[in-house]
Amino acid sequence: MFAPGQEQISKEDIRAGELLANQTVRMAVTGSVLLYLSPFAIDFVRKFL
Repeated sequence: MFAPGQEQISKEDIRAGELLANQTVRMAVTGSVLLYLSPFAIDFVRKFL
């Protein structure tokens, strides 16, 4: 109840956090797409060879 308030986050820290979150989401989506497509790529290579 009488605890001091939280520290204010600077705009640079907020921007850095947003960039990190954006990169994390992009990497997760890219990894998911690659994992989804990998069986099709393996089948294609097997048929090609």
